[in-house]
Amino acid sequence: MIIELVPCLVMWAGGKAGPIRAADIGVLLFCIWAAISFAVAHGIGFAVKPSGILLIETLGPYLLARCYIRDAKAFVNAIMATAKLIALLFPFFFYEWLTGDKPLLTAFGAVLPTVEPTEAQRSGFWRVQGPFEHSIHFGLFCGSVFALTQMASSKDRSARSRRLLGPVVAAAAFLSMSSAPVAGLAMQGALMSWNRLLRNYAARWKLLGVIVLAAYLIVEFGSNQTPVQFYISRFTFDQQTGWIRLLIWEFGSASVINHPIFGIGFHDWVRPAWMPGSIDNFWLVIAVRHGLPGFALIFGSCLWIVFAVGAKTFTDETLNDYRVAYLICMMSCLLVGATVHFWAAPYSWFLFLLGSGVWLLEVKSGDDVAMTRLNRSHRRGRPKSSPRSAGHRDERRDQENGARPGRSRTAKLGHES
Repeated sequence: MIIELVPCLVMWAGGKAGPIRAADIGVLLFCIWAAISFAVAHGIGFAVKPSGILLIETLGPYLLARCYIRDAKAFVNAIMATAKLIALLFPFFFYEWLTGDKPLLTAFGAVLPTVEPTEAQRSGFWRVQGPFEHSIHFGLFCGSVFALTQMASSKDRSARSRRLLGPVVAAAAFLSMSSAPVAGLAMQGALMSWNRLLRNYAARWKLLGVIVLAAYLIVEFGSNQTPVQFYISRFTFDQQTGWIRLLIWEFGSASVINHPIFGIGFHDWVRPAWMPGSIDNFWLVIAVRHGLPGFALIFGSCLWIVFAVGAKTFTDETLNDYRVAYLICMMSCLLVGATVHFWAAPYSWFLFLLGSGVWLLEVKSGDDVAMTRLNRSHRRGRPKSSPRSAGHRDERRDQENGARPGRSRTAKLGHES
């Protein structure tokens, strides 16, 4: 990411990644504000290194996606490359799930330094870590492409591979035995089912919004917990984890209230001595470290892209599937982020996914119509003929009838004129 950051910045500033969007500015301002908050909390000398790392891990993958995923083909290629990689490595994941041995980390460790292996069991099985720092990271990575794999797969691939690749990706995420990735899978599956069952009902997403609002109000007025507390405490495999997350929310939000502008950086947050120091909430971590302005910039950038892509309408079925798949993916990431912290590789992957769908905002009506015609020709099994190929067929037909090449066609055109 260090190597590609400067070229991508130049491409983005020069307009080669399309128009500069409000979300682009928001992500850039978040990096700047994070550097300021680090300087306020720790001093300028200390802030240089973490600010530079944050810039690379945030702006690097986001601009990489913005600059190089510029059309439907690049979008599908990125998704399928990720899904095929997961499927290729699935036997190693399954072996780790059964035995606890980590063949991937062992192989990588023979060449380069790797992350520390973790050992944790749940329900008699080992939580798969894969090549990541934690099993949650592994589950988040695999689960993030579930809806994308199911809905945005290439139309000319075999039906069998389309049916198998998505479930393999979901199964790999489940092997992490982590509540957050499994909740993300359940959410994506529910939204895809809703989209399919009500595909002929144009207002299906408005109806879903009304249902979600009604559920929110029921929890708000009919429960002794806030909707945020209700969500955090329910999406867990065990009750103890849920209560710990509620306490994290209580004391973490208190830290934000006490330090609302610049946050506390890497300083320890106030909590009971027996509580763990980690904050299992990505959005809360951002607010604790960088204050409410930092949270508003990064979360607002995400919402801007989601609402802008959601407002687009396509007559082409394929483009609409890409749009819905991307929105389901992002909504899953945004909600799962309230129950787990993204750091290291999953954080960069999240920013890459965020930037990978911005190209949908640049699809014009003419491109939409052209893609519809192309899809119809593929479904009929033959590409649409070009004038050049039609002319060659006429010449061959003239030769079969005994005429010299080129004369009959010209004479015919002259007669018609």
